[in-house]
Amino acid sequence: MTKDNIVNQQRVRLQPDDGLGPTSDIGSRLRALYGAVQEEGVPDQLLDLLEKLDNAERTQTKQSSQGGE
Repeated sequence: MTKDNIVNQQRVRLQPDDGLGPTSDIGSRLRALYGAVQEEGVPDQLLDLLEKLDNAERTQTKQSSQGGE
């Protein structure tokens, strides 16, 4: 073993394992949860609300452009 290899192994040992790496149990569960949320559809009530907001925005834009003439 070379001196560099020994130093590198010592550095790895000095870093504490906090359990939050990409392959940790927590990371796996978070990825699974995120994937499940992504697959859910958008509720109809939310889509209706967004449509109402878009319409209100369009109306306000038309009114402000007509008032500025």
